[in-house]
Amino acid sequence: MSLAELTLDHWRSLDRAAAGRLAHEAAAQAGGRVVLLDTVDHLGAPLHRVRIEREGQEFALIPGGRVRLGFDPDAWVPTAAQIADFEESRAEGYGYELPLKDYLAEVLSPVRTAAPATVLMAVRDETLTECPEEMADVLAARGLRMPSADEWEHACGAGADTLFRWGNECPLEEPSYGGGGGVRQEPNAFGLHIAYDSYATELSGDRAAVHGGDGGEAVCGGYGALLAWLPLATANRNPSVAEFVYGPEGAGMGEEFSTRPVFSLR
Repeated sequence: MSLAELTLDHWRSLDRAAAGRLAHEAAAQAGGRVVLLDTVDHLGAPLHRVRIEREGQEFALIPGGRVRLGFDPDAWVPTAAQIADFEESRAEGYGYELPLKDYLAEVLSPVRTAAPATVLMAVRDETLTECPEEMADVLAARGLRMPSADEWEHACGAGADTLFRWGNECPLEEPSYGGGGGVRQEPNAFGLHIAYDSYATELSGDRAAVHGGDGGEAVCGGYGALLAWLPLATANRNPSVAEFVYGPEGAGMGEEFSTRPVFSLR
């Protein structure tokens, strides 16, 4: 079995020694070195977490295989506080006047099955140095590429089917942006610093989607607490922001966006 064919289920079944051997094999392919191998509890079972340094940049090992992606709003039970906050936003004219679950169905990717390959993905997103169309060439010169939308979503959620990577709730009383710690600043199960600030706008290979934030649109617009947190939802693809980014309005604003480089394993 090649590293690219490693599945998340198989990765979970390995003992620490076997996981370490695969981690060092991945590092050798990338021309890097393993700087972290630990084990965390995730979804009620152990999950090995690997960090590899390559050319001064840290990458996490993201096991793939057949995985469930997307979010089913009908299966989600919002809290009373989430409902109240969203209804207040609707009263102010935000949310397109849709009920909460209908709104989520518009902005979140649908439930589906995908089979991403195992890859190394940058622990932190990287600010674009060129326009989105030219950034692929910049990364390719470094042996890297942009992630696909499915790869980004899988890497963020790490197998969780919750609204956010950490669960179904968000601290409405806290800001969805800036420093200060909190659940959004904690690394995810794979060790990525991801979906951490609603002012972020991460690009993938899908021009119809951006990830991990909305550039601060909801916060600056005063849309309400829940709508400010929703851009951090794992399956949120922010279609209206993607339209702006790739439209004429976004031209020349490459430095305002970022991407999360990927190294393809074999």
